[in-house]
Amino acid sequence: MPHDHHHHHHADLAGDRRVGLAVAVNILLTLAQIVAGVISGSLALIADAIHNLSDALSLVIAFYARRIGRRPADASMTFGYARAEVVAAMVNYTTLIVIALYLAAQGVERLLNPVAVEGWIVVVVAGIALVIDTITALLIFQLSKHSMNMRAAFLHNLADAMGSVAVIVAGTLILLYDWRLIDPIVTLFIAGYILWHAGQGIRPVIRVLMLGAPEETDLPALIAAMEATPGVDSIHHVHLWYMDEHDAALEAHVVLSPGAAHEIVRRDLKSLLQTRFALSHSVLELETRAEACTSAPQIGH
Repeated sequence: MPHDHHHHHHADLAGDRRVGLAVAVNILLTLAQIVAGVISGSLALIADAIHNLSDALSLVIAFYARRIGRRPADASMTFGYARAEVVAAMVNYTTLIVIALYLAAQGVERLLNPVAVEGWIVVVVAGIALVIDTITALLIFQLSKHSMNMRAAFLHNLADAMGSVAVIVAGTLILLYDWRLIDPIVTLFIAGYILWHAGQGIRPVIRVLMLGAPEETDLPALIAAMEATPGVDSIHHVHLWYMDEHDAALEAHVVLSPGAAHEIVRRDLKSLLQTRFALSHSVLELETRAEACTSAPQIGH
């Protein structure tokens, strides 16, 4: 067990170093893009830079949320601090949506009033940005598989990489055909892409924060299995929720059949919840028929 803890500690520190490096790279890139965007007059490049700054900020938020999330439970946070990562994901997805809406508004304005854009500067800087975005995305890709917090930060970078590809295409078309409208069109494409992904990503985050039940758990089947356990008469006041992104908990009142042994029923139910429904944390209130709550709903309180 100590070895396992030691391994996780090293993995966490390695992850923190990756995120820290990604932050530094993104801040440098943002400064370069803003300067180049102003000189060239490219809205798409400035849009990419603003989004890139949000990448750096999203990574800073993700970085500190990772560290806070590792704190053990204490008197003020009895469930621990793991939800800090879920809150960080919520902040990052919300920021992404606001940025996307801002870019869409700017893109529409430029469609109505197109301006001259320096194609070469756009292409060169966006090319550099694509390399940096790809490096950043690779740095945090592994971490994003197991954390909605890091997934939100990863989406910031993936959207940026896609944006850079689109900006390169726009700059090239401006150079070849002087097609200025492509710049705001690309901006609208980037905005739409970000909005779609952020909308997909924010749903599970809201579910955790709203104490929602895990989507993969069939609650009616779970209740039926509990009620089919020998010694159980009925179940009520069932609550099933995410404690954090990875761990769910169940709380329920169990009415015992006459003559049922409390400890045997409790043991059988906990074993059922653990083996069949992967619920290692359950709180069961055992009641006799005489003690049972009156007019209690099966789900909720």
